[in-house]
Amino acid sequence: MKIEHIGIAVKELCISVPLFEQLLNTPCYKTEVVAAEGVSTAFFHTGESKIELLEATSESSPIAKFIAKKGEGIHHIAFEVENIEAEMERLSALGFELLNAVPKKGADNKLVCFLHPKSTNGVLIELCQEKK
Repeated sequence: MKIEHIGIAVKELCISVPLFEQLLNTPCYKTEVVAAEGVSTAFFHTGESKIELLEATSESSPIAKFIAKKGEGIHHIAFEVENIEAEMERLSALGFELLNAVPKKGADNKLVCFLHPKSTNGVLIELCQEKK
């Protein structure tokens, strides 16, 4: 597995996208709304990995709750996997708590699954696989 992206919760993409374009010296290459998750996203290439900015689209979204509790900042680390179902089965058998029983559609043409932070030393981990 490699780090596919780091997700950063932000209050407003309209403020954060220009900031990260300057910081990373690269343009945002894609924006996308994931309605099922209540989030708007913006992506940046950085080496072999990416940065994903996440803005809540409703007050009930997980990102809105995260920002209300912890403020803006790193939300999750995503690891690319070749076979998400097999990796979910392997990690579950090892005692990691999966937040979803089956992979779900994520941003950037990915299937995703999250691991509960209480089973990963307080870090929300996302597994992601390119949809074929």
